[in-house]
Amino acid sequence: MRHFAFLTPEQNAAIFAVLPGSFDRTSPPEVLSIALGATLYSPGTRLQLAEDARRAAAIGATSHVWCLEDAIAHGDVPFAQANVVRQLRQLTQAADSAEVPLPLLFVRVRTPEQIVELARDAGPAIAQLTGFVLPKITPGRLGEAYLQSLEAASDLAGLRLYGMPVLEHEDLAWRESRTAHLAGLRELFDRYRSSILSLRVGGTDLCGLFGLRRDRDTIIWDVAVVRDALCDVLNTFARRGDYVLSGPVWEHFNGPDRLFRSQLRSTPFQQGSRMRLRQQLLRDDADELLREVLLDRANGFQGKTVIHPTHVSLVNTLSVVSREEYDDAITVLATRDRGGVVRSCAGNKMNELGPHGLWAEQVVARAGVYGVLAKPDSVVELLQRGRFVADAEFPTTHEDPTVHGVAPHDVHATESGMLSS
Repeated sequence: MRHFAFLTPEQNAAIFAVLPGSFDRTSPPEVLSIALGATLYSPGTRLQLAEDARRAAAIGATSHVWCLEDAIAHGDVPFAQANVVRQLRQLTQAADSAEVPLPLLFVRVRTPEQIVELARDAGPAIAQLTGFVLPKITPGRLGEAYLQSLEAASDLAGLRLYGMPVLEHEDLAWRESRTAHLAGLRELFDRYRSSILSLRVGGTDLCGLFGLRRDRDTIIWDVAVVRDALCDVLNTFARRGDYVLSGPVWEHFNGPDRLFRSQLRSTPFQQGSRMRLRQQLLRDDADELLREVLLDRANGFQGKTVIHPTHVSLVNTLSVVSREEYDDAITVLATRDRGGVVRSCAGNKMNELGPHGLWAEQVVARAGVYGVLAKPDSVVELLQRGRFVADAEFPTTHEDPTVHGVAPHDVHATESGMLSS
């Protein structure tokens, strides 16, 4: 698979100076962790999870989670677990005839025991999974049990299954317990490093512990108590690029008229004759999502959990490397052994060869997955193409999405909300 596979060869040639690279579940973990991009969730009760995965791939999603935790009612867990196994087997039977490569698939479990149970019950079909999402992870007994179960499932399956722990426990939220909590998680994850693909942060859970819910004019970096926790998470795990971390979910997709002004300038859309796209983005509150994604990346997050099909291309498009970034990164990597400072290729900034070295490595790694834009206004064209395929595949997404953590509980009525986080 590769990002933006919905583009034609002609569109690729017009948009990219360097094309996005290909990958699959057997690619090195350092590639997969970056390639996750916008991660869509579906409730495990859905009777068409296999079809959900196909539709997610069609709109450019490269990671998809089938949820057995918050997205379903407690009483639905046995049905949902059996349904996940059934859907994995269905994917195995249809693998040879699949026209579009499926996203990297994960199951979000409730308990460590479910990991081994799913691997045992699915048999060879477990190979359809890339791994498991591990919610509300803590150091100590629970975290150890999750990661031991993950390794046991890998042994049963005869292939590496990865874990994506979610950092969302109250000990992370409270200032007095945070340092010890993060130190314990760091020690735990370092011992199981080969099994950890990426780390995710539960922004909604952290807000909920303070009785907060950010509105569509507020990004996660505006919520001070959560921002402080995010900064400490990044300081613990993102130093030297040790772990890849994914940004918290964006909860909004549409709403009434807003009080505050838009965050989107008109000029880039006017130049590309894309003012209708700008109006769509404003209607969907996507301008704040775009701002949050940019601040996520500026602070060290890569990728994001999303709840709506139209969010996929927004998150992934902002992961594409600009030509100016790429040229600067190549210059730094080519000359950093000599030290000192060089002028940027665009002539508008300083490249300091020592301090900018790790940044340059990460930019080139991201470019290898998401590609490099041919020119600055290519980003608007890519947003437009992504929006087109999302609207074609999900023509009623604005009226009928499932919100974060609230999935239909009646297994016979789950067709109304395909994607949930």
